[in-house]
Amino acid sequence: MDQQIAQNYEQAKQMYAQHGIDVDKVLERLAGIKISMHCWQGDDVRGFLFRDQDLSGGISVTGNYPGAARTPEELRADLEKAFSMIPGKHKVNLHAIYADTDEKVDLDQLEPKHFQKWVDWAKEQGLGLDFNPTCFSHDKSKDGFTLSHSDTEIRRFWIDHCKASRKIGAYFGEQLGQTCVTNVWVPDGYKDVPADRMAPRRRLKEALDEVFAEELNPEHNLDAVESKLFGLGSEAYVVGSHEFYMGYGIQNNKLICLDAGHFHPTEMISNKFSALALFTSGLLLHVSRPMRWDSDHVVVMDDELLDIGRELVRNDLLDMTHIGLDFFDGSINRVAAWVIGTRNTQKALLRAMLEPVEALKQAELEGDYTTRLALTEEFKTYPFGAVWDYYCAKSGVPVREQWLAEVKEYEKNVLLKRGQ
Repeated sequence: MDQQIAQNYEQAKQMYAQHGIDVDKVLERLAGIKISMHCWQGDDVRGFLFRDQDLSGGISVTGNYPGAARTPEELRADLEKAFSMIPGKHKVNLHAIYADTDEKVDLDQLEPKHFQKWVDWAKEQGLGLDFNPTCFSHDKSKDGFTLSHSDTEIRRFWIDHCKASRKIGAYFGEQLGQTCVTNVWVPDGYKDVPADRMAPRRRLKEALDEVFAEELNPEHNLDAVESKLFGLGSEAYVVGSHEFYMGYGIQNNKLICLDAGHFHPTEMISNKFSALALFTSGLLLHVSRPMRWDSDHVVVMDDELLDIGRELVRNDLLDMTHIGLDFFDGSINRVAAWVIGTRNTQKALLRAMLEPVEALKQAELEGDYTTRLALTEEFKTYPFGAVWDYYCAKSGVPVREQWLAEVKEYEKNVLLKRGQ
């Protein structure tokens, strides 16, 4: 290890130790947190089952940066490259459309065998897998409805797809020895104000009840449900609102997924953790960066990301929270996007762990808001960067912006050749 990095780390340790913070233990704790990195950043949410199908369900990817993955092999190679520059061992989040099979199969007929190559790869890489049914970009979702559809046959198709997805998730968990989180999100909603808000929600509840009817081993699979405020084509009404899924998740012991881009632009998910955690079995996060709307920009170290880290750490919620990423930017190098977003999420957690949480809480309890504010502000300039550099070096991944040179080299030797 570089001598300067080690020296800076020792100096930082001494500074934090003055406030009772054991930095070595902090890094041990950070190493145990798995981030679920989403596969769809690598190919702009195209998948491999229906490559020619237009994106639908309010999903839009902008940009045409060269080098998007075209095959499962290319996507896995890109994921490997990204993980080589991210400290720790993590998970990959798959959508159903990323099945790796030569068989012509529709969504309702998917089985674990259609993802066996992903499982074999994950075993080799020491990674976990999470899963999502794909209730969009399909002929049977063109009118904007899936699980809440008024047509019984179409609704049956999506119920069967979600049931199949849960079994795939359970297979992932069993094979890999890491619990798979299978998250259900549907784009259902109306562009204009509906005459009947209740009927679609009643159908969605009944459909979900059937989807989740079979008990699965929670060590292998955990179910999550995800809300949305609005989307393209569902500006006036979304069937699966936050209130709907909050009620459903609490009543049915499901993880409640909070996506940073699925709320009002001034509404922050970090403020919801401590409330929901009192009533739920667990939380799933889709960490993103909304800009004006659910535009899924690459995660940066902004105030909300830092608050997400603080709320998880200060309220001791890490053990009940599954952290996933959800962004897709086709205007920049897609591997770089993964690296930037994942490392930033880890940095936010690290910064939160390096705060004097107990001192802040005690000052607050005593009504000493001066001390609370003073310590909060002073710790913003404490040398967490020295700790992060050491963690990266110790983990065998590039320190600071050194990773960018590796991405540029990979782009030159691999990504740019895909268009030739």
